[in-house]
Amino acid sequence: MTATTARPDTAVRPHAARDTWHVLTRELRPVVRDPFTLIFSLVQPLVFLGLFAPLLIGTSGTPTSETLQWFVPGVLVMIVLFGTGATGSNLQYEMMTGSHERTLVAPLVRSSLLVGRALKEIVPILVQALLIVLIAWPFGFSTHPIGLAVGLALLAVFGVGLGSLSYALALATRDREWLFWGVQQTLIFPLLILSGMLLPLDAAPGWMRAVATVNPINWVVQAERALFAGDVGSGPVLWGWVAALALAAVGLAVGIRAMRRSS
Repeated sequence: MTATTARPDTAVRPHAARDTWHVLTRELRPVVRDPFTLIFSLVQPLVFLGLFAPLLIGTSGTPTSETLQWFVPGVLVMIVLFGTGATGSNLQYEMMTGSHERTLVAPLVRSSLLVGRALKEIVPILVQALLIVLIAWPFGFSTHPIGLAVGLALLAVFGVGLGSLSYALALATRDREWLFWGVQQTLIFPLLILSGMLLPLDAAPGWMRAVATVNPINWVVQAERALFAGDVGSGPVLWGWVAALALAAVGLAVGIRAMRRSS
């Protein structure tokens, strides 16, 4: 009679791609169950589109269609900036309620907890961007099909980077919700103004134009305008991709490191 040893056949071994998919689907379930949150988050961009665009038309004297061609791409970037920039508050809420600590003891690759959450931001970005395009289309806005597809992909990459940084900020501030929002609000509005998203920076002071040149959001905005105009191979598009990819790389690196160090 020979002795046998039990093999851990039933042990769950972590796998990065599989675990990322599980986290992604887990994060998407609340969005699918309550799609109204996607619609409600469009209120702010629609306010800017409905109230700010007419002011631009009146002050610049350009036709409505031309103004929308310039303004709508900036509104799409605004959706990403406000949406993914605040998404870390969801993770902070999970940490405050103890939900995040329970996921940390699950047999998951620690980096998948960040990457899956970051990839989840792509779906709201694409849905909201398409809705804004459809709303602006009857008023004279038009877009190049290939430019639209590439522009949406650029927004997705940009959103992954911003979302990762937002999660990293949430991990750094943990249960200090006031600190998260204080840092987020302090950074988001200067970045918005210095991106030329709402107003052109051509007549801005020299120091503002200089700061705008190192603002990655500025390059993403310029790339979106060029893409929606059909200039897929232009210089601004190249620099927009460089800025978005660099932001995504830095955001994922910082976020993954913060997630691995969380306890």
